[in-house]
Amino acid sequence: MKSWKAELFLLTVTFIWGGTFMFTKIGINDTNPSLYILLRFTIALFLSLVFFWRHLLLTDKKTMKQGLILGLLFGSGFLLQTYGLKYTSVSKSAFITGITVPLTPFVFWFIERKAIKTWSKIGVVIATIGLWVFTNPDINDVNIGDIMTLISTLFWALYITFMDVFTKGRTNFSESAQLVMLQFIAAAPLAFISIFVFEGGSFNINFTSDLIISLAFNSIMASFLVTFIHTSIQRYTTPVKAALIFSLEPIIASIVAIIFINEILNGRELIGGAILLTGVLVSELGGIISKKLKKNIKSSDY
Repeated sequence: MKSWKAELFLLTVTFIWGGTFMFTKIGINDTNPSLYILLRFTIALFLSLVFFWRHLLLTDKKTMKQGLILGLLFGSGFLLQTYGLKYTSVSKSAFITGITVPLTPFVFWFIERKAIKTWSKIGVVIATIGLWVFTNPDINDVNIGDIMTLISTLFWALYITFMDVFTKGRTNFSESAQLVMLQFIAAAPLAFISIFVFEGGSFNINFTSDLIISLAFNSIMASFLVTFIHTSIQRYTTPVKAALIFSLEPIIASIVAIIFINEILNGRELIGGAILLTGVLVSELGGIISKKLKKNIKSSDY
């Protein structure tokens, strides 16, 4: 698959992920974050096993180890992000999560020891500036939810990088299905344990229509479907480009929050979102435009 097609798929993933912040915020009104995550991953695992259980029987030790590592990173990131949403707003959570963008190149370099392309570096810098303008961080207004969400960004950066390491060279759908199911297998028990660590073993839950809709979207669309797409597609681009595409998630999350739960963006936030989007476009199109300009200059010399 060509990289631009893979990046379009990742953009679709980003749109779906952008909606999860609002649905999660709604869902945890009727249960605690740990139980919510446990239900989300259990439903996603159930669906995965219903459709692809035969693939799991073919899993080798290497794939099992890789899938469980991805699952622990995946589960930890979601748990911290979901607990963070309990104490902070949808827009703020989404844009703190965007800090994954400047973190990923460093994690990518540290783990893979590969040079980062110049236009990707420029794009990361611009996107980070946009993120800063949008959030207008105030250290005097930081709460525990913000801190938990900030810690989750390290797990997301590691997850995106290891997804690249573990899926490069894999073209077999069966291997992708195995990695997806193993992620849910690792993440669900992590959520179960956290119920006792953070919630004192409380399984309180109110099965309201809001909770059911929230779980349906986050389990089926944002976990089952999206994890399969992400695991199958990211190998065709780089972790840095993937992170930049995912940086659009806060903008999408904020738009969803504006439409459905009446959160409002001010002028500064709109400018910050535009700068962030510019960073993504620079990373994606900078190299192409540069090559065309060089080609035109060379042609004019003749």
